[in-house]
Amino acid sequence: MDPEQIPLRDLHLPEAIDWWPLAPGWWVVIALAAVGLAYLCRYYLRLRARGAARRHALVQLNELTADFEQHRNAVAFSSSLSELLRRTMLAYAPRHEVAGLTGNEWLAWLDRDLDRPRFQSDTGRKLLELPYRQPGDDVSAMDLVDVVAAVRQRLATPVGGQH
Repeated sequence: MDPEQIPLRDLHLPEAIDWWPLAPGWWVVIALAAVGLAYLCRYYLRLRARGAARRHALVQLNELTADFEQHRNAVAFSSSLSELLRRTMLAYAPRHEVAGLTGNEWLAWLDRDLDRPRFQSDTGRKLLELPYRQPGDDVSAMDLVDVVAAVRQRLATPVGGQH
């Protein structure tokens, strides 16, 4: 038989496998990835919200310091520092635990999570006494530097192990 006479047709390859619709296993992987991403977003937002008061307080501390450098009113500045510290600590701890504290109890509470006590020393006494001085009293710049450093450390350090 003549090979040219044989009724042969060209080879037809099957169509390429399409990526859609996805196999059920891929749907499971996509669902797990979506749940994992949602969990990570939720965790990040909670972590960010937990530190919001601290970040806001540090910004306010910088604003208060800049205002003090401009006006040099040490009594008003120290009063504002004390108020800022109290408000920020109320944002982290239960109100009944912090709101009623005064004097040495307040200073001991402020030192609670710090690496070394800052408020139960002379610095803490300054924080308690400076807001009640006469507006014209001369306050040493070193006194205020120590108080601001202690307040900044307290504001930057998480309360009760919260991060």
